[in-house]
Amino acid sequence: MPVLNRFLNSEVGRRWMAGEELLPSSVWTLSTYQQGALTLELPELIQLVKPLWKSKHNLQGPTKKGMFENEDVLSNYQGDAQVRGQAGVLSERRGSFPFIDFRLLNTTANSGEIGTKKKVKRLLSFQRYFHASRLLRGTVPQTSLHLLDEDYLGQAGHMLSKVGTWNFDIFLFDRLTNGNSLVTLLCHLFNTHGLIHHFQLDMVKLHRFLVMVQEDYHNQNPYHNAVHAADVTQAMHCYLKEPKLARYLTPLDIFLGLLAAAAHDVDHPGVNQPFLVKTKHHLASLYQNVSVLENHHWRSTVGMLRESGLLSHLPVEMTQEIEQQLGSLILATDISRQNEFLGSFKIHLDNDDLSLEDAEHRHFILQIALKCADICNPCRVWEMSKQWSERVCEEFYRQGDLERKFDLEISPLCNQHMDTVPAIQIGFMTYLVEPLFDEWRRFTDNTPLTEAMMSHLRKNKARWRALHHNQHHRGDDGSGQRSEVVEAGP
Repeated sequence: MPVLNRFLNSEVGRRWMAGEELLPSSVWTLSTYQQGALTLELPELIQLVKPLWKSKHNLQGPTKKGMFENEDVLSNYQGDAQVRGQAGVLSERRGSFPFIDFRLLNTTANSGEIGTKKKVKRLLSFQRYFHASRLLRGTVPQTSLHLLDEDYLGQAGHMLSKVGTWNFDIFLFDRLTNGNSLVTLLCHLFNTHGLIHHFQLDMVKLHRFLVMVQEDYHNQNPYHNAVHAADVTQAMHCYLKEPKLARYLTPLDIFLGLLAAAAHDVDHPGVNQPFLVKTKHHLASLYQNVSVLENHHWRSTVGMLRESGLLSHLPVEMTQEIEQQLGSLILATDISRQNEFLGSFKIHLDNDDLSLEDAEHRHFILQIALKCADICNPCRVWEMSKQWSERVCEEFYRQGDLERKFDLEISPLCNQHMDTVPAIQIGFMTYLVEPLFDEWRRFTDNTPLTEAMMSHLRKNKARWRALHHNQHHRGDDGSGQRSEVVEAGP
């Protein structure tokens, strides 16, 4: 919403908010907007926003052409395009990851081409506009923190008192906070760890930033959504409390760890990198097919930090260092780099040469902790672990259905007629989760938390094996279709 925010802060915007007649009478007033969400059809929405754009355009003068002919005027605004507003990291605009466009996929399937840059740019311009229009659907800008008070009362407040326990039910917490689990959790953890006081954070800017992050997760994703981000953040909080690590952590380490956990999958499209590559998605080209999603999550987070002004009071050198280290943490979650990090972790533990007084070694352990938090679902209690497993497989199957529809090669684990949930989970635990958590157990000296996680991991794997066995013996009905999973007993 940077366009509208800057309009409201301008001279014309202030006069408009004061009630002067600057816009057509058909446009809603601020008081009307604050009464609640509006339901508008797209044509009405376009007519409604146009006067605001024109007012902003008149304030800034003639529009300059962009790198594409007839480039949309929105691409000139910070927050709606890639931003080089300060030295250092190239940031991404908010909501720059478009939903997968079926028309472009259809073109790919028929002609093998993704379309011209001009067509893609036009599509992205519309999507940027529609993303910004969320303001008109009832999201009040710069919401005051008193709206969180209700969350801290009653059951949600009681749950937050136990946020450091491993059996924390993030699904229940999300329901109790009315879908605001990530914002509520981060506000609480930043306060608990003393980060607000230490970094002298402006509470309104903090809340604005956290709302940006939460809103830029796509709730239509079964797995990669804001609840997953909250779950990973809660796990990271637990890992930061591990005795071997906690006594060495600085406020900056904690700040980076929690922030990276919260934003590590922001604006995830619900498909994986190979899908973006084979459909010639613009981000695959931008990042040259290397850690495409992770680079986008990082750059988007940097864009939101700058847009919110959360760190604007800190020295430039410090903000640049925070942005770089944040990128290093988020990029570590690329699952294709699993063996790289696991190998380094093993070597350090074998040589017993980890010195947590050293900032580089602490940062490496934060990378490992974030990787553990990102794939810790099999280490949760069965009820939560099973739900996460079903969610991630549903997301895989949706991608497979898209690939089948547009005559693309179906990615591994995405064929719901061949890849069952138990089989996927057994492989995931065997080849990714167990090797990483075995080394984490060595690092933590087998603390009670680690013992609990490994116990859940063993039990959950046994239950998935039982389910897989039941499927194998009962499931083949001769049609090649997988049968419904019959849950095994305890």
